[in-house]
Amino acid sequence: MLTFLKNRDNWPFLRFWLAQLVSQFGDRVNQMALVGLIAARHPGSPFELAKVLAFTIIPVFVIGPVAGVYVDRWDRRRTLFACDFIRGFLVLAIAFYLIDLPSILPIYAIVFLIFTFSRFYVPAKMSFIPQMVETRDLHIANSLVTVTGMAALVFGALFGGIIVEKYGARGGFVWDAATFFFSGLLVFSMPAVRKLRTGFDTQKMLTAGRRMLGAHKTVLAEIDEGIAYIRGQKKIRFIFAMMAVLFAAAGAVYVVLIVFIQQAFQSVTRDLGFLAVPLGAGLFLGSMLYSKWGGVLSKWKAMFWSMVFGGLMVALFALMVHTTHNRALAAALAFGLGFVVGPTVIAANTVVHTVCSEQMSGKVFSALEFIIHAAFLLAMLASAYAAEYVSRVWILSAVGVIFLVVGIIGLITYKDD
Repeated sequence: MLTFLKNRDNWPFLRFWLAQLVSQFGDRVNQMALVGLIAARHPGSPFELAKVLAFTIIPVFVIGPVAGVYVDRWDRRRTLFACDFIRGFLVLAIAFYLIDLPSILPIYAIVFLIFTFSRFYVPAKMSFIPQMVETRDLHIANSLVTVTGMAALVFGALFGGIIVEKYGARGGFVWDAATFFFSGLLVFSMPAVRKLRTGFDTQKMLTAGRRMLGAHKTVLAEIDEGIAYIRGQKKIRFIFAMMAVLFAAAGAVYVVLIVFIQQAFQSVTRDLGFLAVPLGAGLFLGSMLYSKWGGVLSKWKAMFWSMVFGGLMVALFALMVHTTHNRALAAALAFGLGFVVGPTVIAANTVVHTVCSEQMSGKVFSALEFIIHAAFLLAMLASAYAAEYVSRVWILSAVGVIFLVVGIIGLITYKDD
């Protein structure tokens, strides 16, 4: 990894990496601000929290498929910069105007718009990585980006929880806007990336491709082309299924877990931030260890083992916190959960980057966003509704057991190619 970091050719990627750290830190602060806002207006309700979070996910289905097409057409660096600045101004609108309105509906609308632009940002970010590094370095690059997310989760949730607890949701939104602007400036300061992994000029390659495929191809035709491409790639299809299961589990525990922690420790965001530190530390350490040795391990087995141990840790967390209300024990279990699930996303993204065509990557990552968010949203709404009638500890335990069983089945049945 040190050789990768010292290589001058990788310095544009390192600037991009820092921008992701700042942006994802702001995302966690924004998450805490939304939690604080709902806790102030509808305390103790998983379903109300699920409703506002649904508006962060719905754009995936409305905008995501179209976004992937345009990401493959546009300059990805400029797309990232524009999305950061637009989202920053929208968040400021919430902080200085909409938050004081008696109705929460305008905030839902702006949240929808913010995450509409995120649907362009995410596939542009993921598609940009192979343009900045060599194929042999994709594993390291994906590890660094994932570790960035883990560090941002730790510090964003910790400081976001403190900020919202002390200054309210408005303070959280202001911090989030500042991180969007700073991230956008970092991306804007990057030199233009002109080469694909193959070494050809990017613009010439794209222009030639459009001539071959038809310069006036419609968006719907390109969406169909993307779907056909995914259907023809066995490994990509399997990654889609794996990530759908993972995010369904995440959605099922997400809002239920937030309210579970709030009620177990009698705080709004402070203990959420406190537990995010060991969770993020575990994710960080697990990801770092996988980045060091993951290149010689089967990515499929790494994902299945993560599911097995992740399910076990979720069930243990729910049962032990419910019976003991012990913060130290909760922190230890959160660390264990982060450690065992850290390698999953690195392995999945590396597989997609390795097998996916450069000219199709925007559509592929947009489709992946569509699938995982559909799984997340449906599971989140179902578990939030069930939490109105069933004890939250049993919902969390059941999800953990299901996740564990799916991992075991995968280890037994899947044959690595």
